[in-house]
Amino acid sequence: MKVNITETILRDANQSLIATRMPFSDFEEILETLDQAGYYSLECWGGATFDSCLRYLDEDPWERLRKIKSKVKNTKLQMLFRGQNILGYKHYPDDVVRKFVAHAAKNGIDIFRIFDALNDFRNIETAVDEVKKQGKHAQGCICYTTSPIHNLEKYAAMGKQLEKMGVHSICIKDMAGIMGPQEAYDLVKALKESVKLPVYLHTHSTTGLGPITYAKAIEAGCDGIDTAISSFSGGTSQPPTETMNYAIKQMGYETSLNEKTLKKINDYFKTLRTGYISSGLMDPFVMGTETDALVYQVPGGMLSNLISQLKAQNAIDKLEEVLEETPRVRKDMGYPPLVTPMSQMVGVQAATNVLSGERYKTISKEIKSYVKGEYGQAPGEIDSELMKKVLGDEKPMTHRFADDMEPAFEKTKKELQGIARNDEDVLSYIAFPQIAETFFKKREERESKTVNYTITRK
Repeated sequence: MKVNITETILRDANQSLIATRMPFSDFEEILETLDQAGYYSLECWGGATFDSCLRYLDEDPWERLRKIKSKVKNTKLQMLFRGQNILGYKHYPDDVVRKFVAHAAKNGIDIFRIFDALNDFRNIETAVDEVKKQGKHAQGCICYTTSPIHNLEKYAAMGKQLEKMGVHSICIKDMAGIMGPQEAYDLVKALKESVKLPVYLHTHSTTGLGPITYAKAIEAGCDGIDTAISSFSGGTSQPPTETMNYAIKQMGYETSLNEKTLKKINDYFKTLRTGYISSGLMDPFVMGTETDALVYQVPGGMLSNLISQLKAQNAIDKLEEVLEETPRVRKDMGYPPLVTPMSQMVGVQAATNVLSGERYKTISKEIKSYVKGEYGQAPGEIDSELMKKVLGDEKPMTHRFADDMEPAFEKTKKELQGIARNDEDVLSYIAFPQIAETFFKKREERESKTVNYTITRK
């Protein structure tokens, strides 16, 4: 049996360890080597890459994708797509979701890994349908978490739902690295017995469980895993590519990876890592093992956000209290999986509860929207006191929030006449209005300063 390996260095490893601050120029010359390594796919787009390109790197994310595609001819390019949220934190209307998928496909994405933070699959239907219409691979996700209401039967039922929707494969997405080896074995086995689709597993090394979890998942029939080249692996990133490749082959499976090419890739990124550490961009904190996540279920990105938030308010001494409050808030909210945007919402509310000295004295607008049902169906019962505080006598929404939304693409395109150069600019603006506007202005300034001249010889 062959195990497919997806390399995350261009997206999740970069996002997990250096907050997605790796510019295209840093990895451009290694792209052709990455393409020759024998990977099943290269995850290179989606998640925070879009926001980071526009906000920090002064790069057009669409242009970045086209440049990657021009160098990567043999390996599929993969992106992470947040269902109705696309790659932001709020829901967008269906016309925008479809337009985004169509342009991502046109510019080079082959595999769309699509998830909803609440596993409310009504919120991924439009994206899945459009990916299929574009002739690309739709991979539906199950966001993994543990709670009194999550069990194998529930996850197997989710797998059947995704299969019925027509996805081409299923990915179990373990954002916090909390899945243990036995849980992985049992869950993969349950899904393989429930559906006829390939099953992939995504985890992080945060708790140190990653490599053993992957090994047991493969024993149960897992078709593919996500890894990061070793110099950018471990900590809040993924388990190392070379280590997993070695172990998988020793277990009697094939991978298609070429060890000599992997060494070239790792040597290249090792040099980059040295520079990132010395500049302070890569913090040793995110490179270690954090077993507290097994207790609090806090993913690495969420933990670093909490630390920044508390430092900014001179309250870092309250971190332990905030971590203890986090599972309580999650319980009150009906046990949502801690994945974007839920992880940020739960974390911010836990911090607010601790710092104000009174639980839910102040409730964030995002939590209010969640309680109202705008993010989708909560996995479990929301605490009745919290419901009453937010809704009063109102009833929460039971239909899909996007059904209430007016089409937005053509309207926004008209508004941006003379500012947006193409449909991709319009989509960038819809996703991140202020950041995109600043980017467009900078782009104009940069280009107006470029002087073209010719030398004539006499």
